[in-house]
Amino acid sequence: MAVLVDAFRQELRKLGWIEGKNITIEYRYAENKGRERVSELAAELVRLKLDLIVATTGPSALAAKGATTTIPIVIAASGDPVGEGLVASLARPGGNVTGFSSLSFELATKRLEILKDAVPKLARVGLLRPLGSGGPGNLQLKELRPAAVYLKLKLEEIETPFDAKGLEIAFQTAKQKQVKAIMTTIQRQFFAERKRIVELAEKYRLPAIHFQKEFVDEGGLMSYGADFDDLYRKAAHYVDRILKGTKPADLPVQQAMKFEFIISLPAAKRIGYTVPYELLARANEVRK
Repeated sequence: MAVLVDAFRQELRKLGWIEGKNITIEYRYAENKGRERVSELAAELVRLKLDLIVATTGPSALAAKGATTTIPIVIAASGDPVGEGLVASLARPGGNVTGFSSLSFELATKRLEILKDAVPKLARVGLLRPLGSGGPGNLQLKELRPAAVYLKLKLEEIETPFDAKGLEIAFQTAKQKQVKAIMTTIQRQFFAERKRIVELAEKYRLPAIHFQKEFVDEGGLMSYGADFDDLYRKAAHYVDRILKGTKPADLPVQQAMKFEFIISLPAAKRIGYTVPYELLARANEVRK
């Protein structure tokens, strides 16, 4: 996350907004303490009477929207702004919210397709999802379940607590269900636990595909998703336009245009997995 915030700040600087000179940025981090904490931070920012709020994800944008209907809100990367109830439509967002969609939920089906191509004769895929998946979790399942049927895959949904013990049990369950590959729904808590998830995928020798390249940075096998660095830089341009007078309602929500498919050969070697040549040819980046 720090890398993405840096990309945002660098782009702001290019646009002439320099911290401590002509712009002040108040940073708040929920540190995975749940929706209640996110709502508290949103309310705190609103009390500061800021000119604009940047929300990094859909849930944080929802919290900000719940706290104010007047302060402009720019979303850096929401999985589905319309589905999450942030905007009325992409072309005409309405209200005080606009920004960018990472298409993360739609891309979940693409990750499932990649797993099918990656693992010969794949029949069962383990899907780690939060306990009682609500909100964004349900939106992703709505995409993944029919996709699994179409691809003739059995999707083994494994409810997963966000702690070390819960993750270990989830992987044990995956092995018991005889899954041959694994993925997670897109959740900030899974992102926060990415190092542990990568370690467990290696321990249980399960090919895994992840939703952001930071998992591969931690030693993961594969990732496919939007280029978040690009989205955060574009968010800086919306901030620039709003601060110069443009209304959020007049700025359409833009969808991600750049995507990254990364494969790590060292990670494949550690689990005794051979990456098909056809898959390597499709990757944007192959790490050796």
